Amino acid sequence: MVYRRHGLGEGEFDVLAALRRAGKPFERAPGELAQFTMVTTGAMSKRIDRLEKAGLVQRRPSTVDGRGRIVGLTTAGIRLIDSAFTDHMRNEHQLIEGLTPDQIVALEDLLRTWLAQFES
Repeated sequence: MVYRRHGLGEGEFDVLAALRRAGKPFERAPGELAQFTMVTTGAMSKRIDRLEKAGLVQRRPSTVDGRGRIVGLTTAGIRLIDSAFTDHMRNEHQLIEGLTPDQIVALEDLLRTWLAQFES
């Protein structure tokens, strides 16, 4: 699996990717991260703990809510998610490289229909 090559599980990858997508300064509240990655706040706390211990994220007090915290990517976290995401996209492209453009469109349509069953 691509994530393991970077020392990440799928959950950690999701958290780092969600922070990266947030744009500069690559920060979000833990509750927002839980919503974006569709896990409980308890599960998110465990993921953040592991990432913080690895030096990939850091917590700081919220400037809006004195009791709240904000989680942000460290420089090491940015480097790691950029590298892991690049490898992830390379892997995604390899998975479909044997398909014709028409087959790719058909696959996208099938997956969209299949996914809609779970989202409704």
